[in-house]
Amino acid sequence: MRSTLFALLLLAPVVAAQSAPPRADAFDGVRALIRQQMTERQVPSVAVAVARDGRIVWEEGFGWADRENRVPATAHTLYSLASISKPITATALMILKERGLIDLDRPINHYLGDAKVNVRIGDPAAATVRKVANHTAGLPLHYQFFYEDEPYRAPSRDETILRYGNTVTAPGERYYYSNLGYGILDYVISRASGKSYPDFMRAEVFVPLGLTHMSVDVDAAMQKQQAVRYGTDGLPIPFYGFDHPGGSAIYASAHDLARFGMFHLKSHLPDQKPILSDRAIDDMQQPTADAGNGQGYGIGWATNEYAGGRRSVSHTGGMGGVSTALRLFPAEKVAIVVLTNAGSHPVTGQVMNEIVGTLFPGAAPRPSAPAIAGASRFEPPGELIGTWSGQVHTGRTPVPFALEIKSDGDVHARLGTQLQTLLNRVSLANGYLTGTMMGDIATEDASRTPHTLSVTLKLRGSALVGGMTALSLPARRVGNALTHWVELKKE
Repeated sequence: MRSTLFALLLLAPVVAAQSAPPRADAFDGVRALIRQQMTERQVPSVAVAVARDGRIVWEEGFGWADRENRVPATAHTLYSLASISKPITATALMILKERGLIDLDRPINHYLGDAKVNVRIGDPAAATVRKVANHTAGLPLHYQFFYEDEPYRAPSRDETILRYGNTVTAPGERYYYSNLGYGILDYVISRASGKSYPDFMRAEVFVPLGLTHMSVDVDAAMQKQQAVRYGTDGLPIPFYGFDHPGGSAIYASAHDLARFGMFHLKSHLPDQKPILSDRAIDDMQQPTADAGNGQGYGIGWATNEYAGGRRSVSHTGGMGGVSTALRLFPAEKVAIVVLTNAGSHPVTGQVMNEIVGTLFPGAAPRPSAPAIAGASRFEPPGELIGTWSGQVHTGRTPVPFALEIKSDGDVHARLGTQLQTLLNRVSLANGYLTGTMMGDIATEDASRTPHTLSVTLKLRGSALVGGMTALSLPARRVGNALTHWVELKKE
């Protein structure tokens, strides 16, 4: 009975849309795909917008923004953006750069207070604002959620930096996507501007660009306009926040996100103030990091190339109850937005590809490097064979940690006084030893959810160093990824 009711609730706004006068145009195929995927995959809603040559040529909402209160989705519904927050935060960063308040090539620590990023490897001066913005400063995997119906609340940003602001690779050594970096950048924006991050974003980005349906989180006045985030079970997820709002906390409608995209296409809309120069926009879209598989990353933007040399600038977002995509084609002056209020669904990418194919028949991203089938057995080089012991630095009391790497490829791990366990899925690529293990790192933050442990270590001189990440086990609510510094010496 419940599943039947769910299907009826899901289909109601779609049926209503089908009963409206038909609109035969180029996007009818996309509409059909959206309706099909919403029904088959039980996606609560989808909102899309397409802009070309400085005007929106299509925008529409499908399904329910709020099923329980029968609120239909529209092009003006506020959706949680997840990581599309990053290019928006980066826009604020560039405003301060153009005002001379931030130098992208100065160390990030120059703009912080008593709590500094702990550059464990390499030159601390090389951990610049630019490298934080393009994910090459060495900051690790990190996300931490705080649900409104739970007693936990985000610590101060200084406390987050003290606990987790450790670089686990040398600055500039590799691309390592880090929400923590953008949490630090929103803090830098606040410190440099003298305004809170939400206030600066509103006053210096949203209002000048005429983005009335864009905000950092949602206040009481805007709550009725938001798309409720739904879990994989179809039930609402309690509202949640982060300790990295600059990377994840912005909401926007499809309409306003398309207008934000048009600003970054240099469309110069008459009701948008020039908060950045065209040169600054170009700088943001210039890839300065190799993100792998033919993708680059600039200042808040990922870059890619489609077959035939068509260049795109984009960002996606995904977390509990959120799957979003924004893609720009600068040469063609095209911006495409796809927003949903359900996570872990491929519908966002499918709809994006359908729209791209509609606008540019035959267009497809350059294929990624093929995955290597099967997993070969780990064969450790001689310098790694042996017993390595040291500590995991948790920001509190260090925890003893040891690895015994055997010549046959088995790796035994012991954390603190816990039972010895195997390191699973062990691999060695580009000098990085990775694997996962059972264990409890027993910090206050990690202990909020059951977790497994993942290690990424590299031999540097006589030490095996890197990060150990406490990864929450899969559950209805998205948990946390909390990385700690590891340093081991060979016995």
